[in-house]
Order: sequence, then structure tokens, then C-alpha cells
Amino acid sequence: MPTEPENALAENALPSDPPAGPAASGPGRRRALLAAGAVLATGLGAAVAELAHGGSAGGGSTGSGRSPAGPPPVEAAIPFHGDRQSGLTGPQLPATRLLAFDLPPNSRAADRASLRTLLADWTRLLSATAAGTPPDPRLRGDDGPPRTASLVGLGPALAARLALAVPGGLTEPPAFPGDRLDPARGGGDLLLQLSAADPWTLAVLTELAGAAAHSAGAVPRWSQSGFLPPTRPGATPRNLFGFKDGTANPDEDAARQWVWGPPGPHENATLLVYRRIRMDTAAFAALPAERQEAAMGRRAADGAPLTGTAEHDEPDLYAKHPDGAYVIPATAHVRLTGPRLDGGARMLRRGYGYDDAPDDRGLLFAAFVRDTAQFTRVQSRLAERDALNPFLTHTASAVAYVLPGAPAGTVLGAQLLG
Repeated sequence: MPTEPENALAENALPSDPPAGPAASGPGRRRALLAAGAVLATGLGAAVAELAHGGSAGGGSTGSGRSPAGPPPVEAAIPFHGDRQSGLTGPQLPATRLLAFDLPPNSRAADRASLRTLLADWTRLLSATAAGTPPDPRLRGDDGPPRTASLVGLGPALAARLALAVPGGLTEPPAFPGDRLDPARGGGDLLLQLSAADPWTLAVLTELAGAAAHSAGAVPRWSQSGFLPPTRPGATPRNLFGFKDGTANPDEDAARQWVWGPPGPHENATLLVYRRIRMDTAAFAALPAERQEAAMGRRAADGAPLTGTAEHDEPDLYAKHPDGAYVIPATAHVRLTGPRLDGGARMLRRGYGYDDAPDDRGLLFAAFVRDTAQFTRVQSRLAERDALNPFLTHTASAVAYVLPGAPAGTVLGAQLLG
């Protein structure tokens, strides 16, 4: 974590003590005191002036001997245009909002035109904001373009209604044991995820995106805000149970096989499975640490599997204790989600926490896959015997075809809608 600069006043050396002898008195003593006071005042004044200008006293170095820390560097904006959407290619930003809309049915031609208009309007809004030329002055900061990222997807019902050529794997998952799904919090014809480095930018961008949807005739269905904990760049964020979440995400080679579509019109597209999962954080926190780690199959401190020493060590699902029990228990979450049980398939996970009420907080689980059947296989195993089940309740679900990105000079969905 960054720390405050250790600025310190430099020591102000006074004239050396006079040699031993009778104490000075009279006018000479008064002149000496005045001179010493002038030296001290001059030194303090210089130090205060230096600090007021953001530096440190004492010749430009800190009291610890290090060079003074200037203002933190401004992080680069995340480009909107590209082969893939920025909500998947850029870093996870700490504030997010998911918005779902329905497009009321008219004729197929009219609905296609409405969708084309909305995607073009969102493209203009999101690309201009990322480039530092947003249409609203509230988004114009002093430190360059705001850091934003976005993701647009189409629901299966809309894709079927408009006869869009989406992948065949875009299907709703079946009902799973323990589900408590609220239809008002899930589904939707269009899904938009907006993320930003700060809540202010996110709020304004959400307002503008919603206005564009309204102008195109889309009707809000649900929205959900989320957040990440403070996480250093490149580190895995933690969920509200306090464990790292997303450690086993695929690298680019694996993602080309399991996340992105095959070569062709969908090779830079993917399918999203969204689940809103309420977490009983109090009950989980009441477990002894060793039971928490046994349920996860990982250590809380560093995220390492119980069979490893570092976060990204591959879990050894066959390792056993001397008594024959598995080191990673048969019901551990990491075992049941392991790629070895699913032909090597991996999901790209980019989850967020949410906190809507004292008794309603948890995880916004977002998995990106080539085929939603992959999620169904994993979730079926989890629903049957995951040790975390007593602490988790799935309360909403949605799936979407995540469009390819929009290269410069194009708009989202251009290839799909013609």
C-alpha cells in the first residue's frame, strides 16, 4: 500500500556554543540572542516555504534520507476501441455497475433499428469518455481522461427474436438445488457493465448510458452496483469471505480455447454467465480458520492451495494425509471447480463484491466462457456437495453474448447487425 511521504523538517544548526568562560551579558548577549533567533527564523521559514510547495526541508531530501515523493502518477486511460471490449481486456476497476434493459417488441426490422441506434449511441458515449472528450463536463477531470471500462452483451431472448447469428451455446443455465432466484433481478435483453476508478465517474456515466437507452426505447430491468477491495496492480482481489477470488483464471492461450469464440465472427466475443450470490459472511467468519481453509481448499493468508506454497501453484487433488484423507477435501471449493474435473476447461472470472443491506451482501459472480454448458457442469458439482453451500445463496442469474470489441472507426455490434 502506498504510504504518506515521510517529509520532515531539517535540523536547524545554531551557532556553536562559546568556549567556557564568564557568561556574556549586556548588549553583547542581546545581540547574540537576536542573531540566533534570526538564524532559527530563517531556517524555519525556508522549511515551511518548501513544504508549502510540496517539497521537504533540508536540501530537497526527506528526514529519512530518501528523495521526496511527488504526487502519485496519473494512471493511463483504458482505450475503448479494440478487437475486444475494454471491460475484459483492461484491469478490473474498483467501482462497477451492471444494468439490464429490455427492448419492447415491435417488428423485427424496427427492433433491429432500435438496437443498432442504441449500440451506436453507447459507442459514442463510451469511446468519447475514454478518450477524454466526454459529452458531459462532469466527466472532464483535471488529470486527463477518466479511467473507465465497459462491456455490452445481448440476452438470448433478444438474439432469438431478432434472428441474430450468436453462438449456439448462448442458453440459460438450468435450475440448481438451493437456487433462490428473483426474476426481477436477473435476465434482460441487453446487459451493460460500466466500471470506473471512482464512484463519481461511474454515477455520471450510468446516468448518460441510461438516458441513451431510454431514447432508443429500452426499458430498465434491473441494476446492481459492486466494488473491489483495495488491491495492488496485478494482485488477485479478495471476496467478502476474505479469500482471494479469481486465482485460477486462464492465460491467453487457454482463454483462446475456453473463453473466446473460435476463429471467425465470434473469435473476439464470449458468453457471460452472471450470478448474484448472497454470502453469509457472519456465519463463515465464525468458523475456525482451519475449517474455512478446508472449505475453500486454499489458505486465507496467501491464496496458496493446501497442497502448495504459493498462490498460483497447481492444486494437487491426489495428495493425501498419512491417514488416507485428501489434503484438499472432497468437498473443497477449489477441488470441485478444478479444470481437471472438466477436461481442462477454464472460465475467466471477474467478480465484484456487493453490499445492499446488513443481511444482503456477497459476490457478483461473472464468468466468461465459450459455451454456457461449461458453467453448468461446474455449478452442478458445486450445488451437489460444495462445503460452502451453507453460506451461499444464488439470488439472481443472467446470460449474455458479449459482443466483440469495436475497432477504431466502427461501432459495437456492426458485424452482427450489418
